[in-house]
Amino acid sequence: MVTIYHNPRCSKSRQALTLLEEHGITPEVVLYLETPPSVATLTDILAKLGKKPEELMRKGEQEYKDHFKNKELSEDEQISLMVQYAKVIERPIVVTKDAAKVGRPPESVLEII
Repeated sequence: MVTIYHNPRCSKSRQALTLLEEHGITPEVVLYLETPPSVATLTDILAKLGKKPEELMRKGEQEYKDHFKNKELSEDEQISLMVQYAKVIERPIVVTKDAAKVGRPPESVLEII
C-alpha cells in the first residue's frame, strides 16, 4: 500500500502522483488540507522520514509565521499544531509500510517504491 499526502494545487505534488501512476502504482490519495493526518499518523510519518517536525514545515506559510515562528514549542506541540494547521506540512509526502519520502524533487518518491 502506498499513500500520497497530496495537494492538487501544488505542481510538485501533481508530478509525484503522475510518476507513481506511470510506474503502475495507484496510491491512496489523501488530500491532507481537507483531511489532515492524525497526531499518531504524522508522528509515524516523521519517524519514517527520520525528520524532526520543524524539518517538515513550510516556513513561508502565513500559518507558520502566526503559530510557530519565534515560539518555544516541544516536538509534541509542533506536531499537534501541524495537524491543526496542515498547510504548514511539506508536500507531497509518499508513505509505504516501511518508508516515507518528501517529493522534492518529485522523482525522489521513486526511491521507496
